[in-house]
Amino acid sequence: VKIGIVLQVLVERVDEILLMEVDSKKSSDVVTKLPQKRFYRQRAHSNPIADHSFQYPAHPDEYEWSQHYPDIGDRRVAFADIGCGYGGFLVTLGEIYPDKFAVGMEIRVKVSDYVMDRIDALRKLHEGQYRNVACIRTNAMKYLTNFFHKAQLEKMFFLYPDPHFKKAKHKWRIINSALLSEYSYVLRTGGLIYTVTDVRDLHEWMCKHIEQHPAFERLSEAEVEADILSEKLLDSSEEGKKVTRNKGDKFVAIFRRV
Repeated sequence: VKIGIVLQVLVERVDEILLMEVDSKKSSDVVTKLPQKRFYRQRAHSNPIADHSFQYPAHPDEYEWSQHYPDIGDRRVAFADIGCGYGGFLVTLGEIYPDKFAVGMEIRVKVSDYVMDRIDALRKLHEGQYRNVACIRTNAMKYLTNFFHKAQLEKMFFLYPDPHFKKAKHKWRIINSALLSEYSYVLRTGGLIYTVTDVRDLHEWMCKHIEQHPAFERLSEAEVEADILSEKLLDSSEEGKKVTRNKGDKFVAIFRRV
């Protein structure tokens, strides 16, 4: 048992191994390190209804995206990872789509701080890369349309969202009828919603509500398999890796904005 625990700890630390690189333009003593998750620990989920203090624009045009993306210019964010966690999938998006801008929206303060620090470190370690990804601490359930224009987004991701098991809290789930209308507003025609969870009940809930909404249609199994992100959805995020280590189930569904 002790050996198993040690092995599990070692596997978990793989994601937190410090990557160091001496910046040749600076002193040889200057070393850049990726942040370690153990210094940013926080509860697995945060109450989306609680009265957190957030700064948000009154209109998408008022938000200064250039503070997050030095090269964005007049272009707009195309991908939104809602509840991005520790940013594993967000970083992967930046690698797969170097010409697209992706934002992670995370409600937990320490977790969002970690993602911001992680991206900053990656930019220093890999000059010219990861300038197309960023993280914002906000409540996407309340302020999504404050950040995005109508039909702006190409893809939205909901990876391992809080299942809110109690029936009285189902209204807090990130996928519900009211919020789907907001998602359909910010998604362009043909845009995609990606969902992944290890909870069968939540998977069925999300599929039921999205399929019932007139603005969305579910992709066929063949279309899902052909999507370049299908495999990345399962294991790129830290939560996905944890589910893999625990040999849990994973349920994937993708929906198109019609």
